[in-house]
Amino acid sequence: MILVLGASFVGSFGAVFLKKGGERMHRDIRSVVTNWRLAVGVALFVASSLLYLKGLKHGELSVLYPMVSLGYVWTLVWSRVFFGEPLTTQKFLGVGVIVAGIVLLAAGAR
Repeated sequence: MILVLGASFVGSFGAVFLKKGGERMHRDIRSVVTNWRLAVGVALFVASSLLYLKGLKHGELSVLYPMVSLGYVWTLVWSRVFFGEPLTTQKFLGVGVIVAGIVLLAAGAR
């Protein structure tokens, strides 16, 4: 379970770097190839996937897979911290639904 939580955390940073890299893209392919932020974002998503695979090896798919959605919770935080995006009531409600679903699934696994 810890590995899957770590995977969601690492993957959320991947999204941050992809957005930062996307902001520096131009119409030419060179801006994609030389963009280190994009490379870091992809590397973080790969690392996240490897952690997730390792975590799945020892746990229940029906419990662990929904935990990946915690990446959306982390991403909400990072979007505020790094990009100044607003935190709205709808976003908090969405996070509440995600967390409640994960808690219910984890409780049902016992």
